[in-house]
Amino acid sequence: MKSLIKLFLIIATVFASTFLIIKLTGVLTVDQIEGWLIQAKELSPIYVGSIVALLLFADLFIAVPTMTIIILSGYFLGHSYGTIAALSGTMLAGVAGYAINRYYGNGIMAFLIKDEKKRREATSAFDKSGFAMILLSRAIPILPEATACLAGMTNMKFWKFLLAWSISTIPYVLIATYAGSISSVSDPMPAIFAAILISSVLWISWFLYHRFNNRNVL
Repeated sequence: MKSLIKLFLIIATVFASTFLIIKLTGVLTVDQIEGWLIQAKELSPIYVGSIVALLLFADLFIAVPTMTIIILSGYFLGHSYGTIAALSGTMLAGVAGYAINRYYGNGIMAFLIKDEKKRREATSAFDKSGFAMILLSRAIPILPEATACLAGMTNMKFWKFLLAWSISTIPYVLIATYAGSISSVSDPMPAIFAAILISSVLWISWFLYHRFNNRNVL
C-alpha cells in the first residue's frame, strides 16, 4: 500500500502544480469561464456545449473547477443538454487518462518507482482498492484524474474502470447540471446547496470507507 500511496501522491502533486500555476497566473478563473460561456451562448448553444466539454476534458491535463463548470453547463444549456455536454467531457477525460497510462504507464511507473517488487505491490494494492477509490474520487479535486491514470498504469481491466468511472461520474453530473438548470443570478441557492450536498455525501462516504478498511486491517 505504501508504494501505491507514493505513486498516487506523485501523480496528485503533478496535477496540483497545474492548479497552483493557474491560480498564480490568473488563467481560467471562474469569471473568465462564465464570460466565455455567455459569449458563446450569444452565438449558439453548440459552442457552449463544446466549451464545457473541452474544459472538462482539459481537466485531465490542467486542474479546472470541475463542479462549477458542470453547474454552469446546466445553467446555460438546461438539464438535458447540459448533462450531455458535461458527460462528454468528463467521460472522455477518464477514458483518455486510462488509455494514455495503459500504453505509457509502465515506463512512467518504472521511472517513479525503481524497485520492481514495490511496483508489483502498488499494482496489487490498486487492484484491491482501486474500484472503490474511483467510485469515491469525486470527493476530492484532482483525485478523479489521478485514479484514472492509476487505473491505466496498473492495468486495471477497462470494463471495470469504465463501470467505476460511470457510477462515480453520471450521478454527480446529473445532480450538478440539474441544480444549475434551476438556478439563476437572483437565486443561486440550488447550485450552492447541490455543491454542499454532493461534497458532504462524498466526504462522508470516503470517511466511512477508510474507517471500514482500517477495521479490516486491524
